[in-house]
Amino acid sequence: MTIEEAKSIRIADYLYSLGYSPVKQQGINLWYKSPFREESEASFKVNTEREQWYDFGLGKGGNIIALAAHLYATDHIPYILKRIAEQTPHVRPVSFSFGKQSSSEPSFQQLEIVPLSSPALLAYLQSRRINIELAKRECSEARFTHNGKRYFAIAFLNASGGFEVRNRYFKGCIAPKEISHIRQSGKARNTCYVFEGFMDYLSFLTLRQESCPNYPELDGQDYIVLNSVSNVNKALYPLGNYERI
Repeated sequence: MTIEEAKSIRIADYLYSLGYSPVKQQGINLWYKSPFREESEASFKVNTEREQWYDFGLGKGGNIIALAAHLYATDHIPYILKRIAEQTPHVRPVSFSFGKQSSSEPSFQQLEIVPLSSPALLAYLQSRRINIELAKRECSEARFTHNGKRYFAIAFLNASGGFEVRNRYFKGCIAPKEISHIRQSGKARNTCYVFEGFMDYLSFLTLRQESCPNYPELDGQDYIVLNSVSNVNKALYPLGNYERI
């Protein structure tokens, strides 16, 4: 992907693919709760004509390249373009209709969290070579209505009660967005493994199970899943309790 190709992606579509929806619209501006931190009021603006964003909390803004640089905490352009390219299959043109809805209305409605059982979701996990029994243990299934349509997705709980949700065609977040911290029962562990996303975590568990079926030692350490590189700072405090990371 080139810089020009990346700039051709609408910022609103890119944010939506990451699980962020605007809470209100004022003319050509869409207002979001910042993807960089937890907040109760929207302070992140996207100008849909200029394709520029501005975060009033940070006092910074720019184009989609600058947005990805902040999300992934790097100014290395090849890496930024690589991450945008990886997300491109999940980017879809979207439109937002606000009408009389409250700015606090959730993007995901009629939400149900049930045991993971959908054949389509299990087939998707198998296509990713994820152990199904491990996935059922670590994940749930989210069923919800979004923009009047019914969906279901793999749901991975985070530390604040939100969920990362994913199926073959969609990847997003049911707020609040947060890290996931998996702590083992019994004696406190001195080692923690860190993963960017929950599919990375599931892949690790699967590989460990396959390589050491008799003694996989999956509970020999704790785990933190960032659920977004923008959550790195949130992981620093709990990671301070471990000797090995």
